[in-house]
Amino acid sequence: MRKSARYSTLAAAGLLALSSLTACANDAAGTPATGSGKGTKVKIMVGGLDKVIYLPAMLTQRLGYFDAEGLNVELLTEPAGVQAETALVAGQVQGTVGFYDHTLDLQTKGKAVESVVQFSRAPGEVEVVSTKAAGDITSPKDFKGKKLGITSLGSSTDFLTKYLAVKNGVKVSDFSPVAVGAGATFISALQQGSIDGGMTTDPTVATILDKKAGKVLVDMRTPEGSQEALGGPYPSSSLYMQTDWVNGHKDTVQKMVNAFVKTLKWMSTHSAAEIAAKMPADYAQGDKALYTQSIESTLPMFTKDGVMPENGPETVEKVLKAFNTNIQNADVDLGKTYTTEFVEAAK
Repeated sequence: MRKSARYSTLAAAGLLALSSLTACANDAAGTPATGSGKGTKVKIMVGGLDKVIYLPAMLTQRLGYFDAEGLNVELLTEPAGVQAETALVAGQVQGTVGFYDHTLDLQTKGKAVESVVQFSRAPGEVEVVSTKAAGDITSPKDFKGKKLGITSLGSSTDFLTKYLAVKNGVKVSDFSPVAVGAGATFISALQQGSIDGGMTTDPTVATILDKKAGKVLVDMRTPEGSQEALGGPYPSSSLYMQTDWVNGHKDTVQKMVNAFVKTLKWMSTHSAAEIAAKMPADYAQGDKALYTQSIESTLPMFTKDGVMPENGPETVEKVLKAFNTNIQNADVDLGKTYTTEFVEAAK
């Protein structure tokens, strides 16, 4: 219980006013991944650079596509998408690689933010349960009374966990969300019983299964998995930016989108092993085969052209409306949460 309280406290610290800069953001700024140092400077905050769902960010850097477009891109990293969102709204960075659903949530708070290139058509998330709790949790209907891990409060893992609960007849007040991050902290919480289950992505999922620390309950790494769990395509990882900045820097945004679309096309014609070979060696954490497997499991979620999947925004709105009172009481203009202008030009 002490660990749960500590994780919750950390999560609360991450929910400072949007005008504040988080301590984590300052830490991230000290260890950027930069390009050649030439060209137009752009800072992008990623909700976890080593997460496979956000792989296109670092891969684009490694393939040299930013440099080819005349961009000097600095990639920063945050452990959770909601903190990456905060860095964007605070003006610390020009773009965020994170979940598209934040654009809807921010619109209800008076912030105009839009996705300019869509990396995915499924969440890439997996709800896992600990080996010990697997007998008690056989579906989201069993979430009542359980401690469920998320990256942080207000994150997309928080959103999706709440939706799975509500969809299956469990009130959001009936279970305890616990902010445990991803990677080693998530796995440790699962093994030590601080959480009974939780939502995470690869390579954390692959490591959990390899360690036999847990089992898959709901798999949303494919369009089919998204359809079954959420009722449609769920555009998740994307590059989103403040609308005013986009309108004032269209040439730079176009170059960014050109680079990412090239990467998505490259990914669609190369194997998981070839992709893994391009990534920083430490991302594999000493097990290249397991890392390659985690990429293989997640690859189906990615788009090939960066275009927003048809009916994707509507699915996201439906999911958020199920539990988010801000969305329920607002008239969200979905057309202002994304643009296809730049991906159409990139094609």
